[in-house]
Amino acid sequence: MEVLFIASSKNNLLINEQIRVSQVLVIGPNGEQVGVKTTQDALTLATYAGLDLVLINPNGNPPVCKLMDYNKFKYEKAKKEKEALKKQRASISETKEFRLSPTIDIGDIETKLKNVTKYLEKGDKIKLSIRFKGRQMAHTDLGKEVLIKFAARLEDIAEIEQQPKLDGRSMTMLLAPKK
Repeated sequence: MEVLFIASSKNNLLINEQIRVSQVLVIGPNGEQVGVKTTQDALTLATYAGLDLVLINPNGNPPVCKLMDYNKFKYEKAKKEKEALKKQRASISETKEFRLSPTIDIGDIETKLKNVTKYLEKGDKIKLSIRFKGRQMAHTDLGKEVLIKFAARLEDIAEIEQQPKLDGRSMTMLLAPKK
């Protein structure tokens, strides 16, 4: 007789009265093997210990159940997943793009510097770009000068990863935070 188990969601395990098999292999709260019991006896053991009977491996012969505090188990599992996600996010640094102009004013540069500094301190890479319009294409050297001066103002917290490079009508430069 083959039994099909359906949990309400892919992460939820069957617990207590949701378990619909006649016999289960019971594992104690400390990992010790209690033995093969009827589901009703296993439930009685769980209630006596103040724990839940959780179906760990429904495909075993007999299916394997463990005595544990299910809510604590779910909480710790969620905590581990959240921590893993946080570490994964920390390892991936984003690239933020800031657009400058070859005729940018000093006030605008100060504002951009402040914003760029904030992202560099967070560990993100910065892509600075200048878009040349019309006759500005004749003076791309002015744009390069703006990018170099901008990077020079940030030299204590950032290093140039890619020098200014003209690509069509735009010039880009990449900055990375210093280690």
